[in-house]
Amino acid sequence: MSQIMETTIAGRTLKVEYGKVGMLSNAAVLVSYGDTVVLINANASDKPREGIDFFPLSIEYEERLYAVGKIPGGFIKREGKPSEKAILHGRAIDRPLRPLFPKGYRNDVQVVCTVVSVEQDNLPEILAVNGASIALCISSIPFTTPVATVSVGLVDGEFIINPTLSQREKSTLNLTVCATKERVMMVEAGGQEIPEDDMYNAIMFGFEECKKIVAFQEEVMAKMGKTKVIPELYKVDEAIEQDVRAFAFDMVKEAMYIMDKDERNAAIDAVKVKINEQFSEKYPDNGSDIADTIYGMQKEIVRNMLLNEHRRPDGRDFNEVRPISCDVALLPRTHGTGLFTRGMTQVMTVATLGALGDVQILDGLGSEEFKRYMHHYNFPSYSVGEVRPLRGPGRREIGHGALAEKALEPLIPNEDEFPYTIRLVSEVLSSNGSTSQASVCGSTLALLDAGVPIKRPAAGIAMGLITSEDLSKEEVITDIQGIEDFFGDMDFKVAGTEVGITAIQFDTKIHGLSNKCIRESLDKARVARLHILGKMNECISEPREELSKYAPKTYTMTIDPDKIRDVIGAGGKVINKIIAETGVKIDIKEDGKIFVMSDDSVCAKRALKIIDDLTREVKAGEIYLGKVTKIANFGAFVEILPGKEGLVHISKLDFARVNKVEDIVSLGDEILVKVTEIDNQGRINLSRKDAIKDSEEKNSEEKASEEKVSEEE
Repeated sequence: MSQIMETTIAGRTLKVEYGKVGMLSNAAVLVSYGDTVVLINANASDKPREGIDFFPLSIEYEERLYAVGKIPGGFIKREGKPSEKAILHGRAIDRPLRPLFPKGYRNDVQVVCTVVSVEQDNLPEILAVNGASIALCISSIPFTTPVATVSVGLVDGEFIINPTLSQREKSTLNLTVCATKERVMMVEAGGQEIPEDDMYNAIMFGFEECKKIVAFQEEVMAKMGKTKVIPELYKVDEAIEQDVRAFAFDMVKEAMYIMDKDERNAAIDAVKVKINEQFSEKYPDNGSDIADTIYGMQKEIVRNMLLNEHRRPDGRDFNEVRPISCDVALLPRTHGTGLFTRGMTQVMTVATLGALGDVQILDGLGSEEFKRYMHHYNFPSYSVGEVRPLRGPGRREIGHGALAEKALEPLIPNEDEFPYTIRLVSEVLSSNGSTSQASVCGSTLALLDAGVPIKRPAAGIAMGLITSEDLSKEEVITDIQGIEDFFGDMDFKVAGTEVGITAIQFDTKIHGLSNKCIRESLDKARVARLHILGKMNECISEPREELSKYAPKTYTMTIDPDKIRDVIGAGGKVINKIIAETGVKIDIKEDGKIFVMSDDSVCAKRALKIIDDLTREVKAGEIYLGKVTKIANFGAFVEILPGKEGLVHISKLDFARVNKVEDIVSLGDEILVKVTEIDNQGRINLSRKDAIKDSEEKNSEEKASEEKVSEEE
């Protein structure tokens, strides 16, 4: 039997319907918010997956274009692989849920969020996180801590929960807050240089609303929830753990206290060899238990070092940023390059400028149709000294690229200021912590090197956290390196300018962050960001005055919008001919702005002249250089502008009497003509002799003026 429960969030109804669809799923719910509807199905395997050392949670965010009344584009008229936004939304659902499953749970769990109806005022990705939490909570899967999610906007100084489309267009903040009733689990934010105080207050504002949604989810659990299964949790064999720890703990500790990363890794590898030699005969089939014990010792040692000894693995102070170096203009033929190095993390970003027609076309559920600024992030295996096949970008690469893109987007000039499509590609050359934020820094350097007039330079930093088991004690650390990220409790990335924050992404491996931790992380991140910006400014502080000689140049003009059809022509015939003749790229806007892009200024100016001629109005009294297109007994027809012809009567061809038109002009001749009249029917009358007379008079006046100047000198 179908069961329905409702609550009101920001003046709109959030409805959960269970028992109507998906009868064979462990839990299937239809969640709706306004006219946005997401179908959530949650399932888990009966037994743990053998031979793995991780929790196999799979979150799938499925977009259906019928949800917005669209038929997919392209030859194959069905949805294909997930869009970039769908991948990002799937990651955003995964991150707050994963830490709340029991430790050691290794059953396969899959949550499928299918977006089946979208009202643009109500974002389906926000609804999907709430729906996924509800489905898991009412299922028999051992997940018992509800997670709520809201979006927060900032319009005219006021925070707004789940802003509508019109409010989002005005908002200077795009914030997503995920939280349990006790702590914030995850934050994603993009903003137009938001001060730290405002960002913290926005997060707390969203947190309070999340608590109300959690209370509603608890009511849904009480009414609809199934009995939870008792999970089979993986644990290391106690005898093996005791033996390995007794034999190797001191050796592992000695290795972990080595400051140099390469030396530390070599020492740990040597210890592992000794451990395997010692226990290979006693425990021949328990390699995974031994490996887990070694990992547990490393984690315990590093966390104790940080939390109780107040000592970092590389000897830095808790608020100290690693050494930084910056460089630009590395590659001779690219439009702009930036190399940013922080410790052993190094990213090279390359900027490419293209025509406005090079924008990325978006075929998704949102209102956005194209993207003019793009950032892509590559993380090859050599960046961590490993060997593995090179594949296309995975979820991590897409997520890191999107975060860096979000950080710089508010600073990119609009197309009126800078009429180019901009693509940035960040290549991670070496990775030891926070490559996404290094790509923000490298991208800023590349944009400045390319001459892009960004609003201000931006930089990013990642903060870390170490907590005691009961969460009563915590230490926030600045600029985490790989080992601190690996064994730590959070990755709190903050990017922005000297004015404020442009992007945040944080998630945690524990049951959420305290308010104090969030406040401290924001404040310390600002100090670190300003330090990094200072180092970057020493390398390059302003956009280059000129673009690279290899970058295409853009020329603009404006025509009457009613004349656009004359430039395009039937089926694009006219514009395609211009492009073929000149080799330029042409983009035309609805308001009549025309952008012509070319590496060759001569070709660009030629294209501009053709367009100008196509759209110019013929005016009486003006002189034109025209081409004879037809000869008749009574005169010659001359094309003075593309598609615009006039008649030079035989009596207007010359000062003397003309017996035959061919005595003066031939087909194809270019002659000067003056427009003497445009009659009521739009017919154009021309005169060759009046054009000659006016030209001679003009030449005489110019000659007299030159002679006068010469006499005065």
